[in-house]
Amino acid sequence: MKKKSILYLSDLYYPAKGRNYYEEDLFIVSRLMDDFDVVICNPRNAESFEDYADLIVFRNTGAVLAFKDVYQSFTERVRSKGLNTFNEFVGKGDMSGKQYLLDLTLAGYPVIQTVDSMADFHRLPEAERYVIKPRLGADSIGLEFLSKEELFSRRLKAGETLIEPAIDFVYELSFYFINDIFEYALYAPNTNRRWELCEYKATAEDLAFAKKFIDWNDIRHGIQRVDACRTRDGGLLLVEMEDLNPYLSLLQTEEDTRKKFLSDLKNAFDEMI
Repeated sequence: MKKKSILYLSDLYYPAKGRNYYEEDLFIVSRLMDDFDVVICNPRNAESFEDYADLIVFRNTGAVLAFKDVYQSFTERVRSKGLNTFNEFVGKGDMSGKQYLLDLTLAGYPVIQTVDSMADFHRLPEAERYVIKPRLGADSIGLEFLSKEELFSRRLKAGETLIEPAIDFVYELSFYFINDIFEYALYAPNTNRRWELCEYKATAEDLAFAKKFIDWNDIRHGIQRVDACRTRDGGLLLVEMEDLNPYLSLLQTEEDTRKKFLSDLKNAFDEMI
């Protein structure tokens, strides 16, 4: 019986600080090949192969700002041709830009409060420092930490820059989901070495926090990563809702975690093709 085919999109040479994207993707692909015919392709070259794949898997492609026009053309073909993709391109998180941080702030979700205009600065809590980053940014591109005085000295154009208080957090924490099913959690105990992750035993309260954002996002098919920070008072605040191409840090998990994740991933693919 002929295997179903997967076009696996990745940038194996994307330079990410503290992470080797290619190692994770090659590991995943090596485990998929027993069950699927898999071709790895850079998203810049995907168009020639898209019509022949049973499923297109959008993975570690790096920041799409680096190939904005290519990405836009790809998503337009996904919609016009009805291409079968994982993740499906319906997400309201990073897949659609950073508007969700503003929307969730106004809706009262447990998120780092965010505005995109100095006219709304009064909505933010007082802080020793503030964070600014491009509204269309990714991977910490353009991120700066400023004092209140420095912030007010900038001529920030409304709608182009996100402004947040710099949170004094204990550690960063990420929850990983396939579709709406929780897989594992990782955290960075050393805030100065944020890419050195350890597995984290999530509590029921932690999972209820993460699930709020999974339910809000309405993605039925895809991998999602809910990034949060643990505040000094013990609570959690959303930092980022990564629903496009979340790096999984899968090789830093325990063997049983990896096996379960890959089994669930294969099952998720089977459901779609």
